Order: sequence, then C-alpha cells, then structure tokens
Amino acid sequence: MIRRRHILLAGLLLALAAFAALAWCYRSAVQAPVVRHAVLGLKNWPAGAPRLRAILISDIHVAGPDMPPERLGRIVDRINALRPDLVLIAGDLVSDKRAATRYYSMADAIRPLAKLKARLGSFAVLGNHDHWYDPAGAKRALAAAGIRLLENDAAQAGPLAVGGLDDDFTGRGDLPRTLARQSGLEGARILLSHSPDPFPEVPGTVGLMLAGHTHCGQIAPPLVGPIYTMSRHGKRYACGLVREQGKVLVVTAGLGTSGLPLRLGAVPDMWLLDLGPE
Repeated sequence: MIRRRHILLAGLLLALAAFAALAWCYRSAVQAPVVRHAVLGLKNWPAGAPRLRAILISDIHVAGPDMPPERLGRIVDRINALRPDLVLIAGDLVSDKRAATRYYSMADAIRPLAKLKARLGSFAVLGNHDHWYDPAGAKRALAAAGIRLLENDAAQAGPLAVGGLDDDFTGRGDLPRTLARQSGLEGARILLSHSPDPFPEVPGTVGLMLAGHTHCGQIAPPLVGPIYTMSRHGKRYACGLVREQGKVLVVTAGLGTSGLPLRLGAVPDMWLLDLGPE
C-alpha cells in the first residue's frame, strides 16, 4: 500500500512538472517580442544619404491561441513606436498548425499590418505556409494593407535596392531573376528571403540578407540548441547574425509558432537594424 502511494505521488509530481513546463513554454511563445539591434554598414551606400532604421519581422503565423490578430495589432503598435524608416516582412503570415484553436483568413490575419508606419514603406515576401494556405488571398490582403509584395522582384526604397526572393522551401525562389531586377536599381543591395538557405549562393554585391523560417529552432533547449530548423544547412543559419565571405545574414526567430504554440530557448523577436555606409 505504501509503495502504491509512492508511485501515485511520483506520478502526480511528474504530471505537475509536465504541466508547469508546458505553461512556461506557452508563456514564452506569447511574450512580447524581444527587439534585437544591429548596426551594419552596406556597400554602395549613396554618398550623403542618411542612415536609416529598418525593422525585420517574420513568421507571424496568425492563428489561435497564441497569435490572434489582436496580438499582432499590439506588436504593430510597438513597431511604430520604434519609428522605422522601413519594415521588412520575411513571410509566413498565417499558421495552419493542427494544434490551432482558431484559423483566420488572409484578410483578417494581415489587416493589422495596414497600420504599419514607415517612411520608405513596408515590403514582404511569402513563406511556405502562405503558399500552402492561400497565396492569392495573401497577395490581395497585402495589397489592401499597402504592403509591397516582392516575388523574385526588387524595389527602390530610398538608398536601398530591396530584392525579394520568393520562397525557397517550396521551390519558388529565383535568385538570378531577383538579382537581375536589383541590378536596374540604385544604392546598397539587400535581399529579403523567407528561408536563409540561399545565403551561400548570394553574391558579394548583396551585402545583407534577411530571413526567418527557422524560428531559431522554436524548441532550443539549453546546451542542446535548436532541435529542428527546417533548413538543409542544419544549425549553420539557424538564428541571429551570421557573417560569411564579406556578407551578413540576419535570421529572426519570428513572432508566432508552428506545430505547437510553444517556445523554449527561442523567444519571439524582431530586429531593429541601423543601416548606413561601410
């Protein structure tokens, strides 16, 4: 009888520990995103052009319970408070995870982004979940929100030639075409991509690439790091600021979640980039 009580008590303690761990991971997933900072110098910065502030966000994954449109609206307010000149959105606007308590249309998911305030505008590329879920709806909703969608295309944004690479994970990226579109523009070249995987193929003329997709692992236990990155390069481009061969890659952990509404060791974040000449 005593042994049975010990077993029941141990089982209860394990259940409580598991519940506490899940609660902690959910709380991490829904916390306010950390704002990470980097000061970067870019090649071919136009002479006399002032420095600018760019915000990188990605993997919004609008869905219940962790990322309803109302939460995205609060994040947009925080972005506007940072007074960015430019907002760059690296895809995966919605989530179709099985653990979701509610799904949203592209129109409802993207509508809060219409309140973004950036002097040089907001630009986006699509991610794999956008292509799987409703790419046509994403295009309509982004246009209605005043956000420029770049599909293997490029656009001028003040001193920047912004290239937008379509999703590499689903095989829609066309790097040569994107670079060709950039070549007709002036200023420093940067590349926005959902996945960081094309980074080794990006030429040195593009000094900065911005990406998401990996969620920095989303579940990244201490001493272990990201367990799964959805990248063919493993952990090489899993998270943060990477410098290789004279180029810089910034990979954000994203804002929302995929699979389960949980995060461990990889909290939501956005990057505030102070850009200027080399």
